[in-house]
Amino acid sequence: MIRSFLASRSASSFALALGLSLLASQGFAQSSGSKPAAKTSTTAGKATGGKPAAEKTTASGKTTGKKDTKTEAAPGKPALVGTFGDWGVYVAPGKSKTCYALAQPKERTPKDLKRDPGYVFISTRPAENVRNEVSIAMGFDVKAAPEPKAEVGSASFSMVAKGGNLWVKNAAEEGPLLEAMRKSGKMVVRGASMKGNVSVDTYVLAGLSEALGRIKKECP
Repeated sequence: MIRSFLASRSASSFALALGLSLLASQGFAQSSGSKPAAKTSTTAGKATGGKPAAEKTTASGKTTGKKDTKTEAAPGKPALVGTFGDWGVYVAPGKSKTCYALAQPKERTPKDLKRDPGYVFISTRPAENVRNEVSIAMGFDVKAAPEPKAEVGSASFSMVAKGGNLWVKNAAEEGPLLEAMRKSGKMVVRGASMKGNVSVDTYVLAGLSEALGRIKKECP
């Protein structure tokens, strides 16, 4: 059964998350000493079916070990509070306080395929009673068939697409997916564009457990 929250939750979940992507690019660069990535025009509207722009590669730079970081942010805007391996933890304050663990793919293939940056978000929104919700931005509108997949170790998880965004198709599998991510070294996400081009994004999972621990602390 397709998850009932797609229509109601996708806007609230990704409006903040995709705005957060720019902060992620800049925050990772600042914490690792790299040059900040160029600003992109990713918007919440694009997440619900806008035409993908040409891909702009954002190198996050490698951060080893655990590092707490506070970035300056305007009131109510997400702020980077820590980096753990390839993962950044962001907090958006306010009445509906939201915490995210976020990472960009370490590898994207085919390399010459034009698409917006990709991200995986693990979000906690206490006001909505949502904890550790896994969602993925592919950077292009995703076809329903072939079915997009997230592969972690020997396990494969069916995903459902709305525009360029993916969620776990079966809500009961979200916990097992997250547990597999905690234990594995990488996650591979596959999805086809409307033109039929299959994109493969590979995420490094080292540091995820620490990032989720920080989220639990920030958004108990």
